[in-house]
Amino acid sequence: MDFNETMMQYFEWYLPNDGLWWKRCAAKAENLAALGITQVWLPPAYKGTSQEDVGYGVYDMYDLGEFDQKGTIRTKYGTKEEYIDAVRAFHRAGIRVFGDIVLNHRMGGDELENITAVTDDPENRTKQLGGEQTIRAWSKFTFPGRKGKYSRFTWDHRHFSGTDWDENAREKGNIYRFTGKRWAPETDPENGNFDYLMGMNVDMSNPEVVRETKRWLNWYLKETGIDGLRLDAVKHISFPFYRELLLDVRDGGRRDLPAVGEYWSGDVERLKHYLDAVDNEMSLFDVALHYNIFHASQAGANYDLRTIFNNTLVRERPGNAVTFVDNHDTQYGQSLQSFVDGWFKPLAYALILLRKEGVPCVFYSDYYGNPVRNRPLVPNLGKLIKLRHAYAYGEQADYFEQAHLIGWVRRGDEKHEDSGLAAVLSNGDGGSLRMKIGEKFAGETFRDVLGGCPEPVVIDDDGFGVFSTKGRSLAVWVRESAFENLVVNE
Repeated sequence: MDFNETMMQYFEWYLPNDGLWWKRCAAKAENLAALGITQVWLPPAYKGTSQEDVGYGVYDMYDLGEFDQKGTIRTKYGTKEEYIDAVRAFHRAGIRVFGDIVLNHRMGGDELENITAVTDDPENRTKQLGGEQTIRAWSKFTFPGRKGKYSRFTWDHRHFSGTDWDENAREKGNIYRFTGKRWAPETDPENGNFDYLMGMNVDMSNPEVVRETKRWLNWYLKETGIDGLRLDAVKHISFPFYRELLLDVRDGGRRDLPAVGEYWSGDVERLKHYLDAVDNEMSLFDVALHYNIFHASQAGANYDLRTIFNNTLVRERPGNAVTFVDNHDTQYGQSLQSFVDGWFKPLAYALILLRKEGVPCVFYSDYYGNPVRNRPLVPNLGKLIKLRHAYAYGEQADYFEQAHLIGWVRRGDEKHEDSGLAAVLSNGDGGSLRMKIGEKFAGETFRDVLGGCPEPVVIDDDGFGVFSTKGRSLAVWVRESAFENLVVNE
């Protein structure tokens, strides 16, 4: 039987640096599968600049917690053996694993080099501010702890196009572009050109870099057994690059390799343009929907819920949309901070979990909470995930006529026992909607599985029911038999 796909981002920014994360992943695999999670996105597994590194300060992509480098053998999350054990545990539970791939930059170089560079305007990288000068940059990566195992390739200034650190000046703020280099012409137009993001900027126009990147990715897939890719910062890398890389890997035997890219822009036209540029070889996270959800949570009853899906990827390219409410970058204290207010999160998750379009991605700390950061878990999130897995099937009909009260029905199908549901959301005073769930349900009783509306609804002969919710809340109505069978072991 086919079930809805649901991804979970199984990490967040503020995890403890105790080296036990991969073991925790393995221990939770069966529980996640029982809940209805079919995919997990795990954090970057390779060695960063220190043991504290969350994974995006990439040092050595061949070191998965195996070599004594940067003052540690393990990464923040554990050792290579533990990582592979976690992947296998997810596989035994029937869950596919997406590895986080960060190719845009390197950090923590082993040796300094003298490099001739010019300074470009940080606000407009197409504008050169100064003439040539000699800087000293940490651009040589020799990986002395690994001693050439898996790959003898070493990096130097020829493999990068720029940086933001001159060891001579010992200050950040300038963008140094190396003499003879140019920023990739096909990147996001923010700041004139957004090739450069951080650290040592990898030059994807260098044939040696491309060959080594392809070699590494094929090694990584074989070594770890992961099933898919989460591609970091795709807007900062020449647009054709990932299309060519994915085609190369798929032609090499991984034809079914899925990939989802992070193109951080709330402008759906930019997201669509990128998908066109890569010939739809990947999906993208629906950042535009995230911002609609964030603004709705901030505005309260001043937000028109009928517009929540306007100008979003899930509406315009549903087959390429991975929807989400929050992630590690939107958390408080992060550069893309836009954390959705807690009161609206259950509504937001209903919007991505209980509808037909897109593949939803649940954020780890929304499901488990984070007491250290005083972040509670999202109420009823486990039930919403389970509802998606068990009952959110069949034809979808929307009732988006009121600004502060919207709803939809899923009319169920023959493949999934007791499937079909009705969802009602309000950011105002609450209310009721008369919605048609279907004549096949005539005479049946539906109950609000979230408990806010205790009175049952009986479907009339024409297939209609009057479904309610309280103010600033949601209700999800299912058949009485489904209501009795819904069990969530969290």
